[in-house]
Amino acid sequence: MTVATGTLVLAGTPIGDIADAPPRLAAELAAADVVAAEDTRRLRRLTQALGVTPKGRVVSYFEGNESARTPELVGELLAGARVLLVTDAGMPSVSDPGYRLVAAAVERDVKVTAVPGPSAVLTALALSGLPVDRFCFEGFLPRKAGERLSRLRETAAERRTLVYFEAPHRLDDTLAAMAEVFGAGRRAAVCRELTKTYEEVKRGPLGDLAAWAAEGVRGEITVVVEGAPEPGPEEIGAEELVRRVRVREEAGERRKEAIAAVAAEAGLPKRQVFDAVVAAKNAGA
Repeated sequence: MTVATGTLVLAGTPIGDIADAPPRLAAELAAADVVAAEDTRRLRRLTQALGVTPKGRVVSYFEGNESARTPELVGELLAGARVLLVTDAGMPSVSDPGYRLVAAAVERDVKVTAVPGPSAVLTALALSGLPVDRFCFEGFLPRKAGERLSRLRETAAERRTLVYFEAPHRLDDTLAAMAEVFGAGRRAAVCRELTKTYEEVKRGPLGDLAAWAAEGVRGEITVVVEGAPEPGPEEIGAEELVRRVRVREEAGERRKEAIAAVAAEAGLPKRQVFDAVVAAKNAGA
């Protein structure tokens, strides 16, 4: 006989304005058998604002006890409980506790669902004024300067818009490092205290934003940075042209067609791409 397991519910909570709470949040808080909260004191303020009293057991689930408490919560789920996971703001697992529990639940075939809610990542992206058709979320950068620079260099050529979280006391150093690696002229937006009373979105080149942040910035910070520009014809070397042709050939295109396609997308004469391919072949590359 198959024993029915419970359900893990990931619930988004307001990132600022309590009026942004998802309509289902109050119902889930009232009905859950277990409410796992990043900060039980903040949960209490949230439930009071929503006018709801959890019927279930409330436990803490934060970075310090996430590893130890995950097996306990999985046990509750396997016993049939409905476990609601909330963090201080936004969606669980997105630079917040939750990933370990979700992974453990999935591994045990426990149903995992979500109450969609506010997200600082998407809110900042939408307000930034930068391209939103393709983006990647990089979370928090390392605290140490050398590691931070190394991480930024990994994404220096990334063409998608980049989104980061940052602590206010490190913002000036982070923006200065971004200006160094990405270029002082790269466009960016610093989104502060989103949906709160003192919400502010500061837009401009990284160099200007770094100078502004040096004076001191407070609040919850999300940084959005424009992706790297598409390289011009003079910036694409022969090695890259050959690589692009090979990728197309491996995907099934004939060499002639691959050369024509690469030349068109790079804005180069077909002969230049052909010569690069021949030279690579003669060099045994």
